[in-house]
Amino acid sequence: MTDARTFSSPLTGSFESPLDMQSVRADFPILSRVLANDFPLVYLDSANSSQKPVQVVKAIEDHYLIHNANVARAMHQLGAEATEAYEGGRDKVAAFIGATNRDEIVFTKNASEALNLAAHTLGASLKPGDEVVISEMEHHSNIVPWQLACERTGATLRWFGVTDEGRLDLSNIEELINERTKVVSLTWVSNALGTINPITEIAAKAHAFDAVMVVDASQAVPQFPVDVSTLGADLLAFTGHKVVGPTGIGVLWGRYDLLASLPPFLGGGEMIEIVRMTGSTYAPPPARFEAGTPPIAQSVGLGAALDYLSGIGMDKVAAHEQAITAYALDGLKTVPGLKILGPTDSVDRGGAISFELDGVHPHDVSTVLDTRGIAVRAGHHCARPVHERFGMQSSTRASFYLYTTPEEIDALVDGLGFVRSFFKVD
Repeated sequence: MTDARTFSSPLTGSFESPLDMQSVRADFPILSRVLANDFPLVYLDSANSSQKPVQVVKAIEDHYLIHNANVARAMHQLGAEATEAYEGGRDKVAAFIGATNRDEIVFTKNASEALNLAAHTLGASLKPGDEVVISEMEHHSNIVPWQLACERTGATLRWFGVTDEGRLDLSNIEELINERTKVVSLTWVSNALGTINPITEIAAKAHAFDAVMVVDASQAVPQFPVDVSTLGADLLAFTGHKVVGPTGIGVLWGRYDLLASLPPFLGGGEMIEIVRMTGSTYAPPPARFEAGTPPIAQSVGLGAALDYLSGIGMDKVAAHEQAITAYALDGLKTVPGLKILGPTDSVDRGGAISFELDGVHPHDVSTVLDTRGIAVRAGHHCARPVHERFGMQSSTRASFYLYTTPEEIDALVDGLGFVRSFFKVD
């Protein structure tokens, strides 16, 4: 692998990154694995789940080996240490996304639970005649919870379409967001198309009608600097395992006054204030929404992950992501019979590229690439409606992160040539 910050490829041209790739990749031991048939691992599935640096793994290991106890309810030294470590993770999340109040950070088990929390609690005040607006490019986790909320309450679900170029179709925004709109919930960066949506502009429109703006930032928080104090969102969800952190923890950020107005989601544990057999009262946020034993070691790991990314600099991570995405788009365009879903340039585009290869099923593409050590995702990527929008059931997706090198993109392009040859579609 190159240690240069500039790279020239015989396949696709030049590449320049602000990151020292050798230094970054040394933090991720899994990336040095050699797989079957002596092919080095080429991990291009980071939109699915990122790899973890040793700093994160060590932080979790230290917590379990030295500080492990339950939080809030254990009245001993270990309990105090565990509570401090757990709440320290909350502080780091708040700082990382620009929250002005640490109590605006609610820990969940993943982004899907965070979005379900939003839909369930906001849905408690919906009624027939109210409208919820989403888009055709949403992940299922930002579709199904709102469908369920509308079914429970009689509210109506509406959605933005997608243009042929894979951008959000805002041509009917004046009609779509109106006095009946109570919630607008959109992905910031599409996990299937890679499209980056104009959240601040749409939030301003939603707020003009006193609607709540919910943002699925699962693909955004890993890729570029986020400041919720200026974004315009009222609630924002993301997950730990896509920001080089552990699985089992998600985040719902919300304006404190909004969180304080919402009812509980799940019951039990430290979410209570007083419990009597005749009824209960509930703790203020964030405890109100954290029923049961919370993700303690995961909070420690997430804090370490955010420390790691902050140490590198999210501006550099974003610059690398844009550069490697542009490099990949140029490379994929050289593959005959390959069609990219979503924007074909890197402007307002994230680092996930879905594509179909004419004459070869996406599962077969993935399987053959895997025999050469190249890990990509195949399927509808939990975004079936947007695949139907483009007349397909599934696609192959390559996605990148701060450790992705141009050589790995070259391996993908070369591997796709091998796929075409294997299936005799030349």
